[in-house]
Amino acid sequence: MKSRFEDRFGKYAIKNLSLVMIICYAIGYMIQLLAPALLKYMYLNPYEIIHHFQIWRLFSWILVPPDGFDFFTLIILYFYYSIGTSLEVVWGTYRYNVYLFSGYFFTILGAFIFYGVSCINGTDIFWDASAVGVAVYSLMFTTHYVNMSIFLAYAATFPDAQVLLLFLIPIRVKYLGIIYGAIIVYSFFEYAKAGNAYLPLCITIVASLLNFVIFFFTSRKYLTNRIVRTVRKRVAPNNPGASASPVMRPKSETITRHKCAICGATEITNPDYQFRFCSKCNGNYEYCENHIFTHKHIE
Repeated sequence: MKSRFEDRFGKYAIKNLSLVMIICYAIGYMIQLLAPALLKYMYLNPYEIIHHFQIWRLFSWILVPPDGFDFFTLIILYFYYSIGTSLEVVWGTYRYNVYLFSGYFFTILGAFIFYGVSCINGTDIFWDASAVGVAVYSLMFTTHYVNMSIFLAYAATFPDAQVLLLFLIPIRVKYLGIIYGAIIVYSFFEYAKAGNAYLPLCITIVASLLNFVIFFFTSRKYLTNRIVRTVRKRVAPNNPGASASPVMRPKSETITRHKCAICGATEITNPDYQFRFCSKCNGNYEYCENHIFTHKHIE
């Protein structure tokens, strides 16, 4: 059931938002490579926004990529793209947009709240880029924990999905989610004990993950029903009572190289999809990007 807000604003939701996020990081990496001096004008810095009217910082901080760029970074970004796409398929484009943008909004709100505290304590000098070179506090308000909230949302939505840890060890996502959650809690208390210098990181953690707490606990029942409906619809669109387990479909008259064992998508019907074989299924079963992490393994 759609809410009144979704009926009214759903048409403005951005499709393939995970891909847009990856493109933003790609732009950030290009800036980092070609003009690294520009990065200091992109960080989320309330001091510069208020005093120097650098309004673009409310948006440009999303372009700032994770530290470093290597092959492992590419794997991480592809992983977030995959799980983000799966969430968008099951939740719907509108709800996935609300989830991700609320994480950004809460982070911005947290930055401004801490800036207000800094002004009261007389430490707002650490926001002034002209005074300290690169503002210290603004470096701590990034998209890192917003990205982690995407993984936590995936683990909560698809707890029994399996991934290969270190490309070798199969592990259920819910256990990785628990480990991630424990790391976040541990980091929060460590930063809290370190003193006021690390208080921005504590605020970033709380603000970035607030969307997960609010969204999951207010939509848990809806998401569970949505998963069942989505899987049934994709398994057998003409048979609502069909089982949600993978099925082998008859060969099409048109020869295709890839075909999802669940929804029947091919590189012809869905040219934008990526396909992967599952090493855990007993047989030569291939799945599209929407089902590679969510299907029930065939034994």
